Amino acid sequence: MRHLLALPLLLAPLPAFAQQEDEQLWLQANGSTEIAEGARLTLESVARFSDRAGGFFHDEFGGLATFAVAKGVELGVGYRHVDDYDHGRAKPDEDRLRQQVAVTFSKYVSGRVRFEERFQRSGSEVAVRARPQVRFTLPVGSKGVSLFATQEHFLNFNTTGWGVRSGYERMRNTVGVSLPIAKRLKGDFGYLNQYRFGRGGARDQMDHIATFALTLTLDGIFGHHADSD
Repeated sequence: MRHLLALPLLLAPLPAFAQQEDEQLWLQANGSTEIAEGARLTLESVARFSDRAGGFFHDEFGGLATFAVAKGVELGVGYRHVDDYDHGRAKPDEDRLRQQVAVTFSKYVSGRVRFEERFQRSGSEVAVRARPQVRFTLPVGSKGVSLFATQEHFLNFNTTGWGVRSGYERMRNTVGVSLPIAKRLKGDFGYLNQYRFGRGGARDQMDHIATFALTLTLDGIFGHHADSD
C-alpha cells in the first residue's frame, strides 16, 4: 500500500520530460468594415515572438470576406501569406487559402469550422487541414466588456514532403477578456495554451502564449452604414 501511495509522486514529473515547452507572445491587428448588407471585409496582420526560436519568428498578412447566409450563419473566404524564421534565419514562406463556416448558437456560444489549403515554396504538394473551434462568451456589465474562452483543434488531411503529417496535430485553449478601448477600437487580451503532438519520434510541444489583438471597425467607408456601432 505504501508503494501505491507513492506512485502519483513518481508519475508527476513525467510530463515535464515528455514534452518541450516554450513561452511566446502573439500580437494581432485587424481592420474590419461592412462592404454591403450582410457582407464584411477584414484585413489581418499577425506577429509572433518565441523564446525557443530566438525572438521574432512568425508573421501573417491577409484578409477574410464573410457573408451572412442565414440568421446566425456566415460563410467566409480568405487568404494569408505566412513567413517563418528561426533565430533570424528565414524559412520557406507559405500561402494559405481559407474557407469557413461560422455559426452563432446563442449570446454565449458560437462555433467555426475553417478549411485551409497550404502552399509552401519548398514543395509542390498542397497541405489541406480543418480547424474546428468553439467559443464561449460571457458579457460583464453593460460597457462592452466580456470574458471569453475558446478551444480549437487542427486536423491534417494529408502528408507532404515539406513537413506536414496527416492526422490530429494540435489543440489550442484560450481564456481572456475583450473590452472596448475607443469608439471603434476593441482589444482582446488573453492566455493561449497550445499543445502540439510529436510526430516521427519528436517530443510533444507545449506553448504558453500571451495574446493581444486589436480590431478597428470602419463601417460606412464604402457608403453602407451598419445599423449599430
